[in-house]
Amino acid sequence: MKHHFHKIAAFLMVFVVLFSTMSFTIDMHYCGNSLVETAIFQKAKGCGMEMEKPFTNSCSIIKKNCCSDEQLIVDGQDELNISFYKLSFDQQLFVASFVYSYTNLFESLDKKVISHKKYSPPLFVRQIYKLDETYLI
Repeated sequence: MKHHFHKIAAFLMVFVVLFSTMSFTIDMHYCGNSLVETAIFQKAKGCGMEMEKPFTNSCSIIKKNCCSDEQLIVDGQDELNISFYKLSFDQQLFVASFVYSYTNLFESLDKKVISHKKYSPPLFVRQIYKLDETYLI
């Protein structure tokens, strides 16, 4: 059970590091005041009601566009590269001894050594419990 808990905890910590360092964008397309489309990692396609730029005529009327696009950028953390040499000697000693003791904690033990495994039990000449008439009840 403890081994499975350690695996699950390590797996969750990997995802925490992955998602804290990953940066992404969220594009949102609004038509009026209502949200029409949301896209992650790509540009939102829109609703198809975008206004085209008018021609350069003197009598053209410019209509205000009712659609708008918003972009939310989530930046990840870049400063995870901590150097081991920036630590003081006492901190380096602590980290080295912690890593050494932690790795030795999970070493697998050798199989149980049974010295008499190769030898067969002695042959019974007489059944002693019958001779002494001692029975377990």
